[in-house]
Amino acid sequence: MTRAFRASALALAVLSALAGAASGALARPVVPAEKRYYDYDGDLPVCGDSGVLSTISSRFARKESEYWKTSLEIVSFDRIRLLAARPWGADHIPRNFCTARALLNDNSYHDVSYSVTEDLGIIGSGTGVEWCLQGLDRDLAYAPACQLARP
Repeated sequence: MTRAFRASALALAVLSALAGAASGALARPVVPAEKRYYDYDGDLPVCGDSGVLSTISSRFARKESEYWKTSLEIVSFDRIRLLAARPWGADHIPRNFCTARALLNDNSYHDVSYSVTEDLGIIGSGTGVEWCLQGLDRDLAYAPACQLARP
């Protein structure tokens, strides 16, 4: 019984090794986004860039007034920091994930999770900005608690 067990364990180990070698041979090559036919330059604005923050502020104010019929606006940002720079590797679209704290005009503070992406703006041109204010994601686009806006 012991001999049969050892033989089957050895056969399983050999098959596992062969499967591992085969899967490595079939893996796709990693081509950095900067080296593609339609290449990226990897040059993204920093998390505290005034253009990025003003995009978040203006889009938030427009969404609140037109869709939710409130007068909420972002007054200022603080505690701005980078969460992850290109977390999925060099062969994906350049994207940085950031977080900050926003002060609203009702004197409340909300954490903001946002990403800055290259060439994902309007019509695939310019910097793209996706954002979520914790506690004000009423349509649950990034639920739960804005976690889907983070890496």
